[in-house]
Amino acid sequence: MTHRRIDAHQHYWRVARGDYGWLTPASGLLYRDYMPPDLAPLLAAHAIGETILVQAAPSVAETNFLLEIARDTPSVAGVVGWVDFADGDAPATIASLAQNRLLVGLRPMVQDIADDDWLLDPRLDAAFAALAAHELVFDALVLPRHLRQLLVRARRHPNVTFVIDHAAKPFIRAGTLDPWRRELAELALLPNTTCKLSGLATEAAENWTVADLAPYAAHVLASFGAERTLWGSDWPVVEKAGGYARWFDTAQTLAGKHPGVFGDNAARLYLATRGRNA
Repeated sequence: MTHRRIDAHQHYWRVARGDYGWLTPASGLLYRDYMPPDLAPLLAAHAIGETILVQAAPSVAETNFLLEIARDTPSVAGVVGWVDFADGDAPATIASLAQNRLLVGLRPMVQDIADDDWLLDPRLDAAFAALAAHELVFDALVLPRHLRQLLVRARRHPNVTFVIDHAAKPFIRAGTLDPWRRELAELALLPNTTCKLSGLATEAAENWTVADLAPYAAHVLASFGAERTLWGSDWPVVEKAGGYARWFDTAQTLAGKHPGVFGDNAARLYLATRGRNA
C-alpha cells in the first residue's frame, strides 16, 4: 500500500507584511522571510509531497496571502486560515473564504487571547456553525490551561473536526504530565477530536533528547490512536528547536510504525471533505 506523506503543519511569512505581532527582531532566526523555495529542499529530502499551510497572523489579509501562495505552490494541499470568530460577520466571512477550495480550516490564535474562557463565549457559536456548514476543520492553538474549555466547545459541535495543534504545548521542559495528560485523554474520548504530533521539540529544553519527548508522544498516540494523530513539522519554528530533519527523524522513531500519521490521516481530515483528496 502506498502512503501519502504530508507535513500537516508548516508556515510561510513575509516580514514586511507587518501583521504578525509576535514576530519581532527578538525572534532571532525566525525574523526573516520564509517562503516556498526555503522549504522545498527539506520536503524533497524527506520525500514529503504535500503540506498544510497554517496561518501565523490574526488577519484575513494574511489568509488571502496564504491562499495566493497555495494557488502558486503545488506542494501546498490546503490552507488553515484565520477569522475573528467573535465578529458578528464571521459566518459571512467564512462563507466567502470557503469558496476557495484550498481553504481547509480556520485557526483563531487562542493561546494569545487574554481571556482564558474565550472558547466558551456564545458569540462564537455562529462561526462554529459556519465551519460545520462549509466542512472546515477547527485548528485549536491552545495551551494546557485551555483544554477544559476546548472540551466544552468540541462537545457543543459534534459535526466540526477539532485538531489540537502541538498537542496543546505540554510542559515538557518541566517534565510535567498532569493535568495535561488527564485532560487531553478526556478530549480524545470525543470522536470529533484529533491531535497533531508537532511542536514538541519547541516545548522541550534546548538540549532535548528523544527520551524527553517520548512520554508526551506516547500519550498522544495512546489517547487518539494512530488514526487520529497527524505529524507536522511546525517549520520554520522548528528551526529554533533542532531543525526539520532532527524533528522528522525523532517523530519517525516515536511513531514510525504508524505511517498514516505522516500523511494519510492529514489527507482524510483536511482534504477529503474539501474535494482536495485527489
